[in-house]
Amino acid sequence: MGLETLGLIPLAGGYMEQIFGSYAQYAIPILQIIWIDLLLSGDNAVVIALACRNLPPKQRKWGILIGAGVAILLRIIFAGMITTLLAIPYLKLIGGVLLLWIAVKLLLGEEASEGEHNIASPDQLWRAISTIAMADLLMSLDNVIAVAAAAKGSVALIAFGIVLTIPLIIYGSTLILGLISRFPIFIWIGAVLLGWISGELITHEKEIAPQIANFAAYLGLSMEMFYRLGAALGALFVFVVGGLLRRRRQQAPAH
Repeated sequence: MGLETLGLIPLAGGYMEQIFGSYAQYAIPILQIIWIDLLLSGDNAVVIALACRNLPPKQRKWGILIGAGVAILLRIIFAGMITTLLAIPYLKLIGGVLLLWIAVKLLLGEEASEGEHNIASPDQLWRAISTIAMADLLMSLDNVIAVAAAAKGSVALIAFGIVLTIPLIIYGSTLILGLISRFPIFIWIGAVLLGWISGELITHEKEIAPQIANFAAYLGLSMEMFYRLGAALGALFVFVVGGLLRRRRQQAPAH
């Protein structure tokens, strides 16, 4: 979920200062970080749930725990080198394209015959973890940027934001896995959400910002509307391409 979404955070400015008074300088950043983590940790939870959905029950637990651990570790690493990461050209563009591929891959999933979900396979577990790690690598930067901005350089607040994501990711992915087991439509919803995030990453690439601004002006769209259009196209790409590949895979045995 892109940083533009965080512009909806109603936790800053004179209104909140009136509520918290002299404690506003401490309360506002904490509430902002909680809100950011609630919004952005859901993305990681969706990836973990989709990647682990075909694992047997015992391996699902390990997949969730290790996947959450990877997400937290990446946030810690990114927090320590955020300035360097932001200077890498085309980082968001490349990340967005790779995340599109991961979203389609998660939509296709691992085809399993009846009873296969109960067969433990170390390879199956590590494939799921590698997919989670790649997706987390691509999505965690926005979380770190947002938390760092709210923390205003406070190491303690950045650490608070990172620690807070642990229960959110673990319990969030468990909840989404339960929904997927009962309602398979959530597989599509999760994959399309990742496509949306991919579109946001691509359109927010600073290296092509002038070209994006010119194209938005050519279409007669505001930048906000263009960002939403890019996100929608990413979601549509995953829905269409993933759907076609999924149908082709299902029809393959008949030939």
